[in-house]
Formats: sequence, C-alpha cells, structure tokens
Amino acid sequence: MFVRVASRRRKPESVQAEFPGATVLDVTSRAAEPWVRLSPFFPHGDIPVPFTPGTVSASVEGVWQALKVFEQADVDPAKLTVTSMTGLKRTVRRFGPVRGHRAGLHGQELLPYETARRLIYLPTYRWVLEHRTTDLIDQIRQHADEGVVLLDYTTNNDPADPTSPLSHAALIAHHITGTWPSEQPPAPA
Repeated sequence: MFVRVASRRRKPESVQAEFPGATVLDVTSRAAEPWVRLSPFFPHGDIPVPFTPGTVSASVEGVWQALKVFEQADVDPAKLTVTSMTGLKRTVRRFGPVRGHRAGLHGQELLPYETARRLIYLPTYRWVLEHRTTDLIDQIRQHADEGVVLLDYTTNNDPADPTSPLSHAALIAHHITGTWPSEQPPAPA
C-alpha cells in the first residue's frame, strides 16, 4: 500500500513516470468533483471551530483564516461564513506581520505557528476527513494497494516545518496510512 504526495505544478507525464500504474488524484481547490471536496477551501459547513463551543465554519480554511491575528487586525469571524472558496486568505501585505492564531474567537491566548497547526488546523481537517469525506477516503483506500498519488500545491507533511505551508494532501496520506501527526503542541523551550 502506498499513498504519496506530488506537486500539482509538475507535468502529469513526470508524475506518471515516477509512480507508474498509480492512481493520480488532484485534491486541490481546482480539482474536479468529487475530489475538490478534500480541499480545505471546500464549504462543507457545520465544521466545529476549536476553542469556540457552538461556533461552526463553512470550511477548514475559514477556521484557519478567521483565527489568524496580524499586527494590524485581530480575528475575522466573517471568514467562517465564506462558501465561495475564494476571498478567504488574509495576507501580511494587507494586515502586517502575523502575530499568531487566537485560541478561539474570544480567546486571550495567541498560539505560535506550530502550536496553531497542531491545535487548530490538524483537528479541524481531521474532523472533515472523518465526518464529511469518508466516502472519498474509502475510495482512495481501495486504490492504495496499486498506489495513489495525491496532487497538492505544497508537499510539506510535517507540522513542525514552518518553511512552507502544510500539505492537506499529506494529511490525507497520513490519515489513510495511520500516521496522523501528533496534535500535541511542542514542549516549551
């Protein structure tokens, strides 16, 4: 069984040459149905927002962006209601440097990047895999014996690696292979 991640930016021939016979699936926000449903931007709805009981989001990305705090802007609850898969990103160009992610919409604590990945992003995306896309996960598992390659814009599979965005395709691979990353925050230095 293997589930690998490759860059969507690679030529299809290159991916096929590296993984002959594997099923190649685009799981980005630009993918076709039904695989686009694995994108963190997809508006599944009713996704619980960590540290904010009773509050839900349309998408995983909506949670991530809503709880992000910048030098010039605090949380943005409006991101939780975005269902268009566009207009979700909040950028340093517009709001200044990121200070962290708030532990809930009304929380006082600002979480550093890796801690936010582990306490916000990982459980939120895992919830979607377990409650909204089980049919797709089952289909990927059926092909895993022959090999599956999931295409994503990034291939970073390590929540502790801040040098590039975390790949949701890598999280799908972790989920299927039973190697889900720890959701425990790093020990203080």
